[in-house]
Amino acid sequence: MHTGTETAPADGSTETLGAGVVKRSTRLADGRELIYFDDPDTTLGPDRAVDARVLDPRPETATMRQDILTGDWISVAAARQNRAFLPPAELDPLAPQTATNPSEISSTYDVAVFENRSPSFGPALAEATGGHTGTEPGDAPVATDPPRGLEDLAHLGLGRTRTSVGRCEVVCFSPERAGSFGTQSITRARTVIEAWADRTAALSQLPGIQQVFPFENRGEAIGVTLHHPHGQIYAYPYITPRTQRLLDSVDRTAPDLFARILEFEQNGPRVVARGEHFTAFVPFAARWPIELHVLPHRHVPDFAALTRAERDELAPFYLRLLRGIDALYDTPTPYIAAWHQAPVAVGRETVRLNLQLTSPRRAADKLKFLAGSEAAMGAWIGDVPPETAAARLREAVEGVTL
Repeated sequence: MHTGTETAPADGSTETLGAGVVKRSTRLADGRELIYFDDPDTTLGPDRAVDARVLDPRPETATMRQDILTGDWISVAAARQNRAFLPPAELDPLAPQTATNPSEISSTYDVAVFENRSPSFGPALAEATGGHTGTEPGDAPVATDPPRGLEDLAHLGLGRTRTSVGRCEVVCFSPERAGSFGTQSITRARTVIEAWADRTAALSQLPGIQQVFPFENRGEAIGVTLHHPHGQIYAYPYITPRTQRLLDSVDRTAPDLFARILEFEQNGPRVVARGEHFTAFVPFAARWPIELHVLPHRHVPDFAALTRAERDELAPFYLRLLRGIDALYDTPTPYIAAWHQAPVAVGRETVRLNLQLTSPRRAADKLKFLAGSEAAMGAWIGDVPPETAAARLREAVEGVTL
């Protein structure tokens, strides 16, 4: 167990990113990567405590099975059954390690990103082909049957399986034990955005990765198992079903579909907030009682492609939206904040970075549950007219001060 007395440089890998954010990379006791992103005004020094835990070997990489009825790939990750479930605050696995809390992050931090201990995907192919056996501490499990490209994944057949190569990372927004992205300062939000951009670029370069997805689950009603303010990043070995349908819509309409959507919504009654670089709106065909989309004003495929000015504006813009959503009711609203990005190798010129934030909350004490029509058939019925939802959100967001 780490005692908090040993410190060392973060393995010598240090890089200054945009906005003065400093990135420091190191490794956990079992070989997983841990990356610190220091605020530009950080009070932390350059050294970080060593992870001195004795950990079990990393679990074997999960296996994907193909659903022949839809072509979807389902990752079966049994190790996820062992993940922490609403632990007490003194055993928070995302807080900095102490003598009594052998958590996942060995030192104090501003923002920290690390490989999930029980991932749905991964390790990625680059890590899993180095001859390791997966039986010694620090060894990455071997990907025995990785996907052979998009054509291989598109082929339909009974009983088809592939190793779930990829990567799942946890993004800790703060060392504090409570809160969410929306409770952070503008400076901290800007640091997280820089981390998202850095990780998007890095994960996109790993062999076998087809799409990178940053997201935040907020609230027990969504299924959150840790109260610590955090999000995740999934690097998939395939293009997700939602994005495949989007690519099909682009093919059936026009390459500038997102520009057309933006113009359509900016000229309509559902705009919630508009800045120099971003517009937030409730979409014309919203599925959820609370559904908010954000689009950049120019075509940009992912976080890594955002300019310094766009990242600077996004931090307070996004915080204002999240705090507006929380202002709708007396208690915090559960949501999924999903940052959709273009796939790594296809659709880069047509698929635009966009946020799709959804919440099942349809009243102060009521949730929308996905039952027969939505869950079984994918045939949605909206409970709240999008124009009504937009008006409420607009009023709430306009009342937010940062």
